[in-house]
Amino acid sequence: MPGTTAFDQATSMIEKAWAQPIEVLKALSTRQPCADPLLRSALHTRATLAVTDEAAAAHKGLLQTLTRPGYVPAHYELDRIVSLAAGYRVARAESGAHLQAIRRLVEAREASSTADRGPAASLSRAAIARSGLAPHAPGRLPDQPVPAAAVGPSAPASGPRR
Repeated sequence: MPGTTAFDQATSMIEKAWAQPIEVLKALSTRQPCADPLLRSALHTRATLAVTDEAAAAHKGLLQTLTRPGYVPAHYELDRIVSLAAGYRVARAESGAHLQAIRRLVEAREASSTADRGPAASLSRAAIARSGLAPHAPGRLPDQPVPAAAVGPSAPASGPRR
């Protein structure tokens, strides 16, 4: 939908993931803030998305006013057009980042709900860990031995002093 904003997309994602209207979810997160930290984070990110989405709309409106057909901007308005365009791009990028963060929170909620489904999930996690497909520490290969420490006295760094 071309008229859908990032804020609208975030609202629908949150409502769909938690299966309740946004007003109910906001009330739940304020009454019991520790009950669902993912919901609280998603609603907080949605609130910041509202600010950046509004800033993007304001920049876009002013930019369209200064670049409307038939209007010739004065030379002092050119700098304003450039700064508005830059502000619009920044606001759009921030909105996209906030929307991506909400998407990740929804995915984390789905992953946590599937992980808590009983012994089958814990058995599959254990099997993955034993199979060697589990993630490893960064910078080390999975079957690489740890280097041994040097044993014995250390050699002097320079020759004898005179």
